[in-house]
Amino acid sequence: MDSSRHNLILNTDSYKLTHYLQYPPRTRHISSYIESRGGAFHDVLFFGLQAFLKEYLAKPISRADIDEAEGVAMAHLGYFNRQGWEHIVDRHGGFLPVEIRALPEGTVVPNQVPVVQLINTDPECFWVPSYLETALLRAVWYPSTVASLSFACRKVLRHYLEQTADSLDGLPFQLHDFGARGATSEEAAGLGGAGHLLNFQGTDTLAALMVARRYYQEPMAGFSIPASEHSTMTSWGKAGEREACRNMIRQFSGPQKTLAFVIDSYDVWNALDHIVGEDLYRDVVESGGRIVVRPDSGDPVAVVPRVIEHLMRRFGHTQNSKGYRVLPPYIRMIQGDGVDLNTLPRILEVLKMRAISVENLAFGMGGGLLQKIDRDTLKWAMKASWGEIDGGAREIYKDPVTDPGKRSKAGRYAVVRDGGSYAAVKEEALAGRDNLLRPVYCDGRLLVDENFAQLRARTAEHFESAYQRDLAAIAERQRTA
Repeated sequence: MDSSRHNLILNTDSYKLTHYLQYPPRTRHISSYIESRGGAFHDVLFFGLQAFLKEYLAKPISRADIDEAEGVAMAHLGYFNRQGWEHIVDRHGGFLPVEIRALPEGTVVPNQVPVVQLINTDPECFWVPSYLETALLRAVWYPSTVASLSFACRKVLRHYLEQTADSLDGLPFQLHDFGARGATSEEAAGLGGAGHLLNFQGTDTLAALMVARRYYQEPMAGFSIPASEHSTMTSWGKAGEREACRNMIRQFSGPQKTLAFVIDSYDVWNALDHIVGEDLYRDVVESGGRIVVRPDSGDPVAVVPRVIEHLMRRFGHTQNSKGYRVLPPYIRMIQGDGVDLNTLPRILEVLKMRAISVENLAFGMGGGLLQKIDRDTLKWAMKASWGEIDGGAREIYKDPVTDPGKRSKAGRYAVVRDGGSYAAVKEEALAGRDNLLRPVYCDGRLLVDENFAQLRARTAEHFESAYQRDLAAIAERQRTA
């Protein structure tokens, strides 16, 4: 990401260019907040703001930016707040005069709890907080939604591992990010992929590693293994599929090493039974590490258990202490096709019903992780809620009669611990409690700079409490059913 190419003035919606003329006379301050209003998940994992602050708000606006933006705006719709932007350059050195408060990233909160709140620090720049809505909301909703989705997947995988496996050691690598090619841009892949890495350590999205490195000081946030694709396998020809698999083992196997190759280029069942399970049987058993096979087509709910059954017929299995079957440690599978939050529990339930331990496989998730979401997945919104107007404080809110779910908050807010969870309260109702919305940016200065390890540790702490809460809720429903 090249900061020199960003013009923050143009990182907004067209109609924002006219809003400086639309506020009431003598408006001095406007305060806005960002929250999830509801949606697919109860648990909202907040992530991504620090990357935005470093990439977009750490660089001052220049007169060249103003000139470029004015040319675009005047040709586009005929209005531009040149005086306001020149004031920011002349008075503030080009840095936006706003204070941004936010929860610590990696925090998990319920819906309808603000994760960000901002206000202008210069009364002449009352129009700036809402001008930032487009860029700031986008910076928060996407990585936070991917992180929240990945968090939900981790709960599902943890549940089935606890039921069918003797150990949770494999959980950090149980869900692998395959989503880079399906993302809308490298920036999206990086931000979303980094959100996933708060919960897991497996990824093939290099852009995610760079987000964690550039913005969160993490030398290496995730790991992968040598793996084949169809082009490398089919380049050997159909008659050469065996040698393609053998070449993978020869090139990449060894003690403590893991590799994966795709097995559905032609006939997946022939590849399992005769190539992997017969012709290369000795190579697999004596590899010294682990061979992972990857089917890449068909209905995953039907294909996954059948693949494992074929492997067990060829390589045998043991039974763990919970009565579930486990392949030998040198052979496993990964399912990376058709996996999302809907199919994942269906696959796992079928495995459980067939007495197959979940430790026999890992999952790759592509579009289902980074792309099958939008702002409405968690109903994200940024809304103005308070202003200093005409010499007095004014609560600002919307309350559409056609959709009560879009009613917005009114006033300046704080976030407090409420038992084991979090709640939003008005600032005047804090009553001595700590406000967890802490200042992270003010007038061009980054006030908090946390590393990825801190975020991961915070996420892990929240995960444990959220997971135990969900288990208790399930037990209570079963008790009263």
